[in-house]
Amino acid sequence: MRGIPGAGVLPVIPDWLSGRLGSKITVLAVDDDGIEVSVRGPDRVVDVLFDGRRIWSFWVLRDTTPRHGLRRVAAWPDRMRRFLDGHTRLTVRDHVAEETLFEEERAFGTGTERIAFLNRSGLEISLDKSGRFSPTFSVRSADHLEPLLDAMQRTIAVLAERGLTGFPAWGSLLGAVREQNLLGHDSDADLSYISKATTPVDVVRESFDLQRLLHHRGFETYRYSGAAFRIQVLERDGAKRGLDLFAAFYDHGTLYVTGEVGTEFREEWLFPFGTCRIADREFPAPARPDKLLEAMYGPTWRVPDPAFQFNTPEHIQARLNDWFRGLSPFRREWEAELAAHGTLAGRPSDLARLLHAEVPSEALVIEVGIGRGEDALWLARRGHAVVGYDYASQAGRVALRKAAARGLDLTKRRLSLTELRSVLGEGALMSRRPGPKALLARHLLDATTRFGRRNLVRFASMTLRGGGRLYAEFWTGQGEGGFGLRPVALDEVVELVESYGGTIVSAEELLNDGASAAAPTSIGRVIAEWT
Repeated sequence: MRGIPGAGVLPVIPDWLSGRLGSKITVLAVDDDGIEVSVRGPDRVVDVLFDGRRIWSFWVLRDTTPRHGLRRVAAWPDRMRRFLDGHTRLTVRDHVAEETLFEEERAFGTGTERIAFLNRSGLEISLDKSGRFSPTFSVRSADHLEPLLDAMQRTIAVLAERGLTGFPAWGSLLGAVREQNLLGHDSDADLSYISKATTPVDVVRESFDLQRLLHHRGFETYRYSGAAFRIQVLERDGAKRGLDLFAAFYDHGTLYVTGEVGTEFREEWLFPFGTCRIADREFPAPARPDKLLEAMYGPTWRVPDPAFQFNTPEHIQARLNDWFRGLSPFRREWEAELAAHGTLAGRPSDLARLLHAEVPSEALVIEVGIGRGEDALWLARRGHAVVGYDYASQAGRVALRKAAARGLDLTKRRLSLTELRSVLGEGALMSRRPGPKALLARHLLDATTRFGRRNLVRFASMTLRGGGRLYAEFWTGQGEGGFGLRPVALDEVVELVESYGGTIVSAEELLNDGASAAAPTSIGRVIAEWT
């Protein structure tokens, strides 16, 4: 990081002196590594603008790394770095005070064009509150957002058929109350409803009933929690927008709102419902929306914060995880990883090559845990029909797009190995597909739970009866396993396969020297078949 010539190291200023001197943020340097600032006073959020458009926001203390004295560094997020090649008018601005702290023409990398943050469809994107690049509402016209507002009102009408009152929640309620519109830095919409149930299992049953009802009304849905699911909405230009539907319920005076709230809450703060406005639309709203927003965002909810992060108490988080998120353990981490590193590698895995060499070209290949999709795409290019399974919405997105452009037979379906109904339903479906089959599971047994491993083999036993083969690789513990992997013993997998009627064709432990010559990585490889 280059500093200002002659600036030197600034001393630490104690709080009492900082109070007398006043708060101040100074931008010391901006380069390919990030932004260096000196901070005096309390933490504040700043926006980073490229040619006048907000792309990223960060808190000057929470989201930075200390250097010396008051100096701190905000490194560019990994997802931004691929865009940082060219010229821009870079501005750093205090979000609340709207004070410009820095503004200069800057060059990054070796590019000569203006830096443009665009997705593959040419839409302007910026980092949302979850750290994902999306077309935020600030760059969308009222006409673009009409389908989303329509979907919100249609969903509320469907909820009313079950005697439930739906209302804007989370960021959508915050925008309605604070700005009478959707928040400009937000990228999806949120609805909630107060469940008729008071126990978690009944809340889940009700949520699944609502999902089925919305599906029959023509909505495309995607479930990521026992008490929350997403409705996919297409905007007028074809851009996809998420509308999340969260269950809320009372239990002995405590209001739980998936997925972050569990607090004592008076019923008169909810009922009777009033109204709020988003753009030109009227929606139901709790009797005291300010009380609900305080429960969701804390007492400072009125202060705009495009870089907000939830700080849910551990006991509430554990409770909501146990009640509702057991269907998809580790899903959030994998979604973030795939979104940040979703580009395809240059070559398929050795396991995919082995499968292709051993099974007939007319065999259906089922890959469970499609990940980025390199193997699935490579196998489809070689004439296989391929069905890729994953529970992460980000999985395989680039591979699927490339396959569609080339007319390849590659499709994706959702499968959660820790959800038995998902395993049994998809297993029954695949078992009825005629012809030879092979199942590829690379770094999946080591990425799921013990229950998930058992269900993968259950799925294989349903799918591969009649001579199909399972090709599986997993980390066994030596060396570095990679993101999200936990070691699994070779003997455990062999025993599990045999317990579900599989015959082991081969089982071996390989050493991969690619990661580190000093500490090679041990990989278990099991090939099995069902007759």
